Amino acid sequence: MFKQALAGIGLMAVAVSAQADYQCSVNPQDDVVINPQSVQLTGKNGNLIIAPDGSVQFNGVAKSLTAAQRQQAITYQQTLRSDLSWINNGARQRVDRGRVALDRIIAREVGENSKMRSRLTQLDSQLKKQMNRIIEQRSDGLTFHYQAINQVRNDGQQLVNQAMGAILQDSINEMGAKAMSGGGNPLQNVLGSLGGLQTAIQSEWKNQQTDFQTFGRDVCQKVVTLEGQRKALVSSLK
Repeated sequence: MFKQALAGIGLMAVAVSAQADYQCSVNPQDDVVINPQSVQLTGKNGNLIIAPDGSVQFNGVAKSLTAAQRQQAITYQQTLRSDLSWINNGARQRVDRGRVALDRIIAREVGENSKMRSRLTQLDSQLKKQMNRIIEQRSDGLTFHYQAINQVRNDGQQLVNQAMGAILQDSINEMGAKAMSGGGNPLQNVLGSLGGLQTAIQSEWKNQQTDFQTFGRDVCQKVVTLEGQRKALVSSLK
């Protein structure tokens, strides 16, 4: 359960960026490129480019729009800009929150000089690189890569498993060394220390799990709303 709780915080952080590991009724089928000049969607649904003023190109053809269509396009591109940024920021905030919480627990339960802390920092960097494969941060905006979602989920699982296995081994080694030098029954001391660490991590995981799940549902709702807006706009253009 100790390893499961550790892995849960790390893996869920990857999952939120890939629709929060939540079974959503809508799966994105388009890459989205956002910059100051336009919002562009390219994928199974064609090629749609929307300028901030609401002008639209669809599959390479500039469209003549009614006032209602132009307002549809303006609203849709504004929502895409806002929601993609919100999802990206929210996912990264939760990675940071999980890392800080685990680091605080390790420092308190194991020690300030624990190797586990450096492994956690490394995992944090690796997870954020994986997240950037889905929502890529650029100097002029964001790009969402829908085809990266499943691969990142798989790669993130492997990263977390590898890191948590090493962290668990570090905890046994470091607590074992303390137990040997502390007198008394070394095995009992190790088991007691591991129990305290496990309890602290499980408690933190329970605190964060609800937030992750809520975030996942919120991400899904935004994805569903955006897909509805896209379909309505494209349908009117046809």
